[in-house]
Amino acid sequence: MSDDVSSWLDALGPLAFYLVVWGLVFVGTALFVGVFLPFLTGDSLLFGAGLVAGSTGSIDIWVLTTGVAVAAIAGDQVGYLLGRRYGRPYLTGRRGRWVQRGIAKTERFYDLFGWWSVVVGRYVPWGRVFVPAVAGVSDMAYWRFVTANVVGAFTWGVLITLMGYFAASIPAVRPIAYGIACAVILASVVAGIRAWRLDRAAGAS
Repeated sequence: MSDDVSSWLDALGPLAFYLVVWGLVFVGTALFVGVFLPFLTGDSLLFGAGLVAGSTGSIDIWVLTTGVAVAAIAGDQVGYLLGRRYGRPYLTGRRGRWVQRGIAKTERFYDLFGWWSVVVGRYVPWGRVFVPAVAGVSDMAYWRFVTANVVGAFTWGVLITLMGYFAASIPAVRPIAYGIACAVILASVVAGIRAWRLDRAAGAS
């Protein structure tokens, strides 16, 4: 993935590189593109972009991370507003069976964790795509969603991108950067397993 992202810089130049990365982050949640291209709109994209920024002088890491955070927040806002505006048909109209399973799983995740589901969902591939829309359909208070969205999207966008940057630019901290990145991915898996176990326990009761 990092080689693919690096090739974008060579082919497009710095400005277009920024716009492509930010655009992919935005449409990943705003337009449900993350359902079909999770690696191209999620953690791998940010880590790869950070690696590119750390290995070249043409990409400013702070411009990159700021844009990623803004794009992530904006994408979630659009997902939330569409869910709130169009309600359940906005979700049930997506007919694919595996998409419907993802939505059902996200609704249970949201019911279990509420505000925290928006924060933690940013670190879970299916969560970052569906949670904003589910929050909108469920009429989560707007400013309550905004606070959770800012916390989750900002920390996700900055943390993962900086890990890639430090892994490339500072050899001494490279093992730490990779370790933290792995820890973040592991935490997202644990969060998903915890939601699944709580859901099974609730169903059994």
